[in-house]
Amino acid sequence: MKNWLKIYFLLCSFYGTHAQQNATIEVHINRNILFQSIHNFAASDAWSAQYTGLWPSEKKERMADWLFSMESDANGSPMGIGLSAWRFNIGAGSRTQGEESGIKDLWRRAEGFLQDDGSYDWQKQAGQQWFLQAAKKRGVNQFIAFVNSPPIQLTRNNKAHSDDGFSSNLSQDNYVDYANFLTRVLKHFRGRLAIDFDYISPFNEPQWEWKGGQEGSPWNNDELANATRVIDSVFTRHKIDTKLEITEAGQIDYLTGEKEKYHNRSNQIASFFGPESPNYLGNLKSLAPKIAAHSYFTTWDISKLKKERERIAEKLVEFPSLEYWMSEYCILENNEEIKGKGRDFGMSTALYVARLIHADLTIANASAWHWWLAMSPYDFKDGLIYVDKDNGDGNFHDSKLLWALGNYSRFIRPGAKRVSVTYDNFNKEENLKDGVLISGYMNVDKSLVLVIVNQRDTAMDVKLNVALPSKTKIESYVTNESNDLSKMPNAQLGKNKIQVLGKSLTTLVLREVD
Repeated sequence: MKNWLKIYFLLCSFYGTHAQQNATIEVHINRNILFQSIHNFAASDAWSAQYTGLWPSEKKERMADWLFSMESDANGSPMGIGLSAWRFNIGAGSRTQGEESGIKDLWRRAEGFLQDDGSYDWQKQAGQQWFLQAAKKRGVNQFIAFVNSPPIQLTRNNKAHSDDGFSSNLSQDNYVDYANFLTRVLKHFRGRLAIDFDYISPFNEPQWEWKGGQEGSPWNNDELANATRVIDSVFTRHKIDTKLEITEAGQIDYLTGEKEKYHNRSNQIASFFGPESPNYLGNLKSLAPKIAAHSYFTTWDISKLKKERERIAEKLVEFPSLEYWMSEYCILENNEEIKGKGRDFGMSTALYVARLIHADLTIANASAWHWWLAMSPYDFKDGLIYVDKDNGDGNFHDSKLLWALGNYSRFIRPGAKRVSVTYDNFNKEENLKDGVLISGYMNVDKSLVLVIVNQRDTAMDVKLNVALPSKTKIESYVTNESNDLSKMPNAQLGKNKIQVLGKSLTTLVLREVD
């Protein structure tokens, strides 16, 4: 029988001992109080992978290592952020139309497998397929396919975007053809490439009008429901195990209530999972028991950040059979704290996003968290890795955001459970805004992971009160201006505080040793 006892411990900064007394936060952690399961952390291959996946081998291999690797260097620091899932964009074929596609940006036009004569060209999207295989090679075994627009051969206007934004760009007459297309793609990847997509999202951000700029289609709730029923029937007939992921809402508040604009594209949890709704889909065999949405435009101000995620949590209580996945985010909003335009390789963006991850996991109870562009060529805060906008070759750069996401993704592994963490001002607005954010997770192997986000300029002491086995090994990993998920010197038992540096993320991994 293991001897369990309360212990306090100290992790001194690698800079040495405290030069002065730091403010202290006392934290209580109960590993026996469990919340949601965490399935994965992910990012998307759209749209850059179609090019970067064809770049010289050394460069794309390095980028793949940053995204997926679970290996460590000679000092024990991670070589990558260990994403545990990957989102693959099934293109609509706008790239073949060139400028006539109505999409000005070449990098936002996607290739498509379906050809005009009804055949399939599986050599298309070769760059994206390379990253798909690179993820699998590095241990990723969860894959999600998503569709921005049905194939151009099936849409109303033979374009990968809508003319008017009022309704789906796919007529009801082509619902079966669309379902057959999805079936054909899934069968190909499973049979020929041994890539089994766990989920497929056929309706990405159905709220928006999608009248150009990139591939996309609006969907009203009744259209989405009718199309989903058809896809389910086709999947069932062909014995497709891949589950349908809905709703991929463009904002999380479209899940939880009525919106004045696009009211027929809102209140989607009740619309699709309320048994009395005419759009009820909860009885479909192929439908995943989850809801998915994007955290765009709900991160500021802090009261909105908190309130909208509390509404998600309330809906999960009302619909206990459902999980919530935060399936896409980058910084689009402009507010007094941050603006979407302009690359930021430093800690400002990393900390803004870390606050959001904390809120999505601990307030909304998200079971998955997905960033938008794994690789971005744009002067925008939308990439984990930034690349030159060069079709054949170019330079690439990591970011603090990449490694900050790794403070979560590298150590919180599929099947982990969030555990109870409490301290003064936990998830109160003033602390969410500029305080210290702490969350805890129990992995399947019983290791305890604590992620500490210090938004303050100064170092803080965190006093941890937690029941642990007497022989516990503690590892610490830090991301700040000087470190990229760097492993710190071993923590020491027997003391009562750990120091977290200013403007940093610190991940502690605590596991029992023999």
